[in-house]
Amino acid sequence: MGSPFRSISCTRKTPYRIETKNLSYKLCSQLEEYTSLCFGSNPRRDAKFILKDVTCEARPGELTAIAGPSGAGKTTLLEILAGRIPSCKVSGQVLVNQRPMDVNRFRRSSGYVTQEDALFPSLTVRETLMYSAMLRLTGGRKAAAIRVTELMMELGLDHIADSRIGGGSDHGISGGERRRVSIGVDLVHDPAVILIDEPTSGLDSASALKVVSLLRLMACNQGKTIILTIHQPGFRILELFDGLILLSDGFVMHNGSLNLLETRLKLSGHHIPDHVNVLEFALDVMDSLVIHTSESGNNQFLLKDKENQDHKRVQYSKIVKEKTLVYSNSPMEEILILGQRFCCNIFRTKQLFVTRVIQALVAGFVLGSIFLNVGSQQSQVALQTRSGFFAFSLTFLLSSSTEGLPIFLEERRTLMRETSGGAYRVSSYVLGNTLVFLPFLLLVGLLYTTPVYWLVGLRKDIDGFLYFSLVVWLVLLMSNSLVACFSALVPNFILGTSVIAGLMGSFFLFSGYFISKEKIPCYWIFMHYLSLFKYPFECLMINEYGGEQGKRRCIEISNGKCILYGVDFLRQQDLKESQRWTNLAVMLGFIMGYRVLSFFILWFRCYRTRK
Repeated sequence: MGSPFRSISCTRKTPYRIETKNLSYKLCSQLEEYTSLCFGSNPRRDAKFILKDVTCEARPGELTAIAGPSGAGKTTLLEILAGRIPSCKVSGQVLVNQRPMDVNRFRRSSGYVTQEDALFPSLTVRETLMYSAMLRLTGGRKAAAIRVTELMMELGLDHIADSRIGGGSDHGISGGERRRVSIGVDLVHDPAVILIDEPTSGLDSASALKVVSLLRLMACNQGKTIILTIHQPGFRILELFDGLILLSDGFVMHNGSLNLLETRLKLSGHHIPDHVNVLEFALDVMDSLVIHTSESGNNQFLLKDKENQDHKRVQYSKIVKEKTLVYSNSPMEEILILGQRFCCNIFRTKQLFVTRVIQALVAGFVLGSIFLNVGSQQSQVALQTRSGFFAFSLTFLLSSSTEGLPIFLEERRTLMRETSGGAYRVSSYVLGNTLVFLPFLLLVGLLYTTPVYWLVGLRKDIDGFLYFSLVVWLVLLMSNSLVACFSALVPNFILGTSVIAGLMGSFFLFSGYFISKEKIPCYWIFMHYLSLFKYPFECLMINEYGGEQGKRRCIEISNGKCILYGVDFLRQQDLKESQRWTNLAVMLGFIMGYRVLSFFILWFRCYRTRK
C-alpha cells in the first residue's frame, strides 16, 4: 500500500474543517418549498430522500473522497457542502470549524469545480486563468500575472500556456489538461477549501492519476481541505485518499480511512481478493449487506441503525447566514475586464466575426446591384421598389443577429458559475457585453450601408447617408439586444432560435407594411407599437422623402408633369418630419429596455443559484 505521495511532509496553514451532523435532503414539491413544509414534523412517507442522516467530516491537509454507486447521493452531498443547495431543502447542520456555514463567506474562501467544464474554447490557457485571476484578486494585472505564472507551474500547464482551450472539432488541449485548467480557474484566489465533482470523469487512467496526484500534493503541501466525488477509482488513485466517505442509497456506510474500511469488511466476514481493491470490493458487496440489514436488523457495516433513521423526527436547522458579497474589483474595473474577454471571444469566433463581416459586405454589394439606381427613378413602380428595398433591408438586418445566440448561451453558463462565487456583478457583465457590441455592430453596419446606399441611388448627400447609417446601426443593436434578452431566458439554442424567429415574424407582420395600421384588429394593435420593424422603416422613409429636399423632389411624373412630391407622399403615409428623431428615441428605448430586462433575468437566475 506504499505510495510516493505518503512520504510528503504536510505544512498546514489556516485550517478549514468541514463536517455534517444528521444531514438529510429530500426532493420537495414546489408547494412544499414555498410553504416551508419540506421538512415538517410529519414528512410524507412517500417522500424521496437523497441523503439520510449523514454525519461525516473532512479535515484540512487531507484529500477526502466521496464514493459510492450511481445514485448514492455523492454530487448532492458535495453541492450541500459547497453551499449550492437551498437550506429550505436541507435538515441537519453543515459546520465549518464547528460553526454554522456562512454561505456567501464560504463561497469566497472555497473553490467549487463542476463535472462539466465551463471554459471558452477561443481563449488560451494563460488568458483563461488571467481573466479569472483579475476578476477574483486585488492588486491589478501585475499581481494576477504573478499568481497565474505560479499556478500554471503548480498545475503543470506552463508548457501549454499559449495554447487555446479548443473543443469539439477545434482540437485544443487534451482532456486531462482541460480538467486541470478547470481546477485552476477556481484556484487562482488560493481557496482554503476545494470541492470537485468527478475530477477523473472521461479521462484515461494516466491522466486521472495525474489530476488526483496534483490534488493530493495541494492538500498536503498547502494545508487545503480538498473534497472530491469519484465513482470507481483504480488502485493507485485510491492510495492517495486520506479519508473516504462511502455512500449507499443516501446513507453513510463508512467515514474514515481506507485501512478502517478494510478492517470493517474483514469483521463482517468478507475476504478481499488480491486482484480487487478495497473500495471496489466494498461496492460489490454493499447491496447484499443492505438487504441483510433489512431482514435481520443487524449490520456491523452501517454507522447508524437504518430503521431508527427512517422513524427519526427530522428537524429543520437553518445553516445559512446572509452577508453582502464583497467584490475584488470596482464596477468599472469589472466592465473593462469582462469587455476585454468578450472581445477576444468575438474576434476569435470566426463563425460570428468573419462570417458577419463578409455577410454585411456581400449583402451590401448584392442588394446594391439588384436595386441599382432605383432611387433616382421617378415613377409609381420605382416608389414601390424603393419601399420594398427598405423593407427587405430591415428584414435582413433584424434577422441576421441570431448567430450571436450560441455565444450568449455559452457566456451565461460561465456567468452563473462565476457570479455564484462572487467574482463580479451581473450588472458589470451586462454593461461590458453591451459596450463591446457597440463598435462591432457599427463596423458591420458601415460595411453594409457604404456600398448599398450609393449603388441604389438614394438621397445624394452626406447627411442622408449618415442618418441612414445611424438607423442601420440602431437596428442591429435592437436585434442584438433582443437576442441577448432571450438568451438569458431560454434554456437552449433550439428553443431560442424558435422564439426569436417567431417574434421577428410577428414584428414584420404588424409593422404596417404588409397590413396597414387601420386594418389591424384593435386587440392586436399593441403589437404594431412593439414592432422593431415599424420605427426604423418610418425613419428610412422620412430620410428619403422628407426635409427641405422633399419639398422639391418629384418622385412621380405623369405626362411630363410632377404629380407627387416627397412631402406629399409622407403626408399620405401619415408620417411627420418630427418622427425622424422621436422614432430614434423609441429605438434607443427598445435597446435599453431589452438590456435592462436581460439584466433582471440574469440577476434572478444568479440570485436563485446563490440561494
